[in-house]
Amino acid sequence: MKEELVIVNKPKSAISEDIRTIRTNLEFSAIEDDIQTIMITSASSGDGKSFVSSNLAASFATNNKKVLLLDCDFRLGRQHKIFNLSNKKGLSDLILKYGKDEELNDYIQSTSIKNLYVVTMGRIPPNPSELLSGKKFNKILDFFKYNFDIVILDCPPVIGLSDALIVSKLADRTVLVCSHDITNIDDLEHAKKSLESIGADIAGVVINKVPQKKGNSNYYYEKEN
Repeated sequence: MKEELVIVNKPKSAISEDIRTIRTNLEFSAIEDDIQTIMITSASSGDGKSFVSSNLAASFATNNKKVLLLDCDFRLGRQHKIFNLSNKKGLSDLILKYGKDEELNDYIQSTSIKNLYVVTMGRIPPNPSELLSGKKFNKILDFFKYNFDIVILDCPPVIGLSDALIVSKLADRTVLVCSHDITNIDDLEHAKKSLESIGADIAGVVINKVPQKKGNSNYYYEKEN
């Protein structure tokens, strides 16, 4: 298990506390709405969306929720590396083979964290966006929603790709990740507007990689009502 899972390796750290704050905010917003699927994306690559996805999933799991983390980044998915899991077959393979006597449970891998399960990205397909936009993925997601309390969807960045925009239509909430002093503000605004244009419910923005000397390592901003 990599050091990236700070919620487990360093549960008393400032970063872990921030992750729990994100989880609490999402749970609070679920009081009036039924929130089960949460999509994590970013404006561009390198902002730390997979770091946030894995730690948020672990935080929900340690709070007695049965959680499934889906790696929907068919290009640069990293969840199998973060959790030290096999990637011989994953979500891309499942979508391609769905309906051919494939057992969905065979693609779900348990982790060393109680209540937390992962479906890795699988092999890199030639048509990632087409796989995510098809009816097969919808049916697969419905199956997972029926069997888990929370489903976290780790999706590719918004800029230059349609994958996140496609998946956001299926998610109850979307969390947008950016990096302190790295993410271009115009890119962030463009990503936000792109998601809003197709009706994505943006729960908030996580500012990642904030220097410790300026406070906590991550900050969470809720969406304005």
